[in-house]
Amino acid sequence: MNVAQRLPPSLTALDAALAALLDGLAPVAVAELPLSQAVGCVTAEPVPIRTYPQQDIALVDGWAFRASDLVGVSAYAPLPLTTAPRWVEAGDPIPDGCDCVIDADGIDQSAPVPQVMADASPGRGVRRRGGDLPDGFVIVPGMQLRPFDIVFAHAARLEKMKVRRPRLRLINVPATNGDIETAHLIQKSARYAGAEVTFADAGSRGAASIAAELEMTAFDLFVTVGGSGVGRTDATVLAIGQRGEVFAHGLALRPAVTSAVGRIGSTPVLALPGSAAGALAGWWTLGLPVLDRLSGRQPREATILPLARKLASSVGIAEIALLERNNGCWVPLALADLPLQAIMKASAWLVVPGSSEGFPAGTPVGAYMLI
Repeated sequence: MNVAQRLPPSLTALDAALAALLDGLAPVAVAELPLSQAVGCVTAEPVPIRTYPQQDIALVDGWAFRASDLVGVSAYAPLPLTTAPRWVEAGDPIPDGCDCVIDADGIDQSAPVPQVMADASPGRGVRRRGGDLPDGFVIVPGMQLRPFDIVFAHAARLEKMKVRRPRLRLINVPATNGDIETAHLIQKSARYAGAEVTFADAGSRGAASIAAELEMTAFDLFVTVGGSGVGRTDATVLAIGQRGEVFAHGLALRPAVTSAVGRIGSTPVLALPGSAAGALAGWWTLGLPVLDRLSGRQPREATILPLARKLASSVGIAEIALLERNNGCWVPLALADLPLQAIMKASAWLVVPGSSEGFPAGTPVGAYMLI
């Protein structure tokens, strides 16, 4: 075994490492953001959304009528029109006294007097008032805002929303081969999870360079990517110790074994490996729970499905499994060793505890959807 492959001398259980990160951690202060900046953030207070649509609207282009006036009308018993019909486009308000929309060819305009050629039931081609969002709909606190939540907030004439958006400083420790993709992967994942991410490059793998990037104080979470192993050029853990305290170096979780956790002042620090698989495993199991606590997010719900086939694991250390959702089952793709192909194909992940040898086929397991 060469130096670069050595592991930390001791491994900390995942639950203990997470508890150390979360200890004393409280949600960040509430910020009021324009809707354009609120996507992905977590709501800090109830947001009542007005009824939508505010009135009956046309779902299709056509002619607006009152259905009761068209009873019995057909091509064999057309209805001559004594007044000009009302044309509406999709999204237009339905004229007073009308409750349905018939197709453009529902009126024969070739005759001297235009004639309706078909009947219609009430509500045909119409979205009723409140049909999308009824009275009393509320975006609850702790909910991560999706793009269509913002659309309906716009429709409710809201301009700003009160949210929690943790400030994360992501520090890339340069890989010896120059790769930076892993850091960018974690950056995008953190932003998708609702964090305001400031990206920094340590410039070198030396402890002084890394520690210099950890001096910034206006952040709620530090995350480093790379340099967390025990090789000759791995100095991230040393740098964290220079600025604060290292709670644990070495995680009893494959493939995030060389991860570390600590704290600088009151700010938690998560050191992730430079490999994409190891960084993602540490991010899913440690980074996301910390962001959830900081943002006041409601607990994530696992999706429970039976396993399509056996998932075998080693006893003594927890392992990340990647799963694909297929025909109402979880199909195991990879365990512990997570190739990029499996990561790209996966729908969800789960942790197989170190006390378990895995799960037989057909076992219902709860997995977390990838973000």
